[in-house]
Amino acid sequence: MPHLPRFRAVAVLAGLLLAGSSVLAQEAAIRKALTERLPNLPKIDEISKTPVPGLFEVRFGGAEIIYTDAEGRFLLQGSLIDTRTMTNLTEERIEKLTAVAFSALPIKDAFVIKQGNGSRKLAVFGDPNCGFCKRFERDLASVKDVTIYNFLMPILGPDSTVKARDIWCSKDVSRTWRAWMIDGVVPPKAAEKCDVAALERNVEFGRKHRINGTPALVFEDGTRKPGALPAKVVDELLTAAAKKS
Repeated sequence: MPHLPRFRAVAVLAGLLLAGSSVLAQEAAIRKALTERLPNLPKIDEISKTPVPGLFEVRFGGAEIIYTDAEGRFLLQGSLIDTRTMTNLTEERIEKLTAVAFSALPIKDAFVIKQGNGSRKLAVFGDPNCGFCKRFERDLASVKDVTIYNFLMPILGPDSTVKARDIWCSKDVSRTWRAWMIDGVVPPKAAEKCDVAALERNVEFGRKHRINGTPALVFEDGTRKPGALPAKVVDELLTAAAKKS
């Protein structure tokens, strides 16, 4: 602060340090209260202020969020919504916490489908027995100019693991996947000697990044969306993501 007299600069710095220590003390007090009163509460990752005076966000399990008061006495569970902008602040926060950088995706464990010129990028985590995935695959086939990185993530039971293996080990993975998902053509049985470590890694990746359902979509800018979105919405998100990237 070169333009402030030295004593004023020191005073400002002291004020900032005091405010910082006060915030830390507040967070520590809330953490202590919740831990003592709720022994079964998972380990708290972070406590932070919200835009609402006296209301604090408590985050645990990576992206689980609840809210509490300054004393850790009352708990609120649900969405915090700004009625002026109609923004779901809780959803917005969770999206940031669960965002996956496209560059961090293990592309080697995906099979690729290119549509049109493939200029836009989309990653899809899917289970071969997921009904919503099948519906989404039909819609996705109509989206133009996109390169789709498909991650087989069998999480719906033993048969999903078998079908994912048969698809992954087929001669033409993309064609076999689409034939099964869109037309119901059962994939040929995989050979005994087939490396399916990629499928295990995909499941672990999903567990690590809290991808708990399929289909799960990751766009080029890191935006993550769950569920079978309509083709029009996917197209809009692809265009927006490409502009950001």
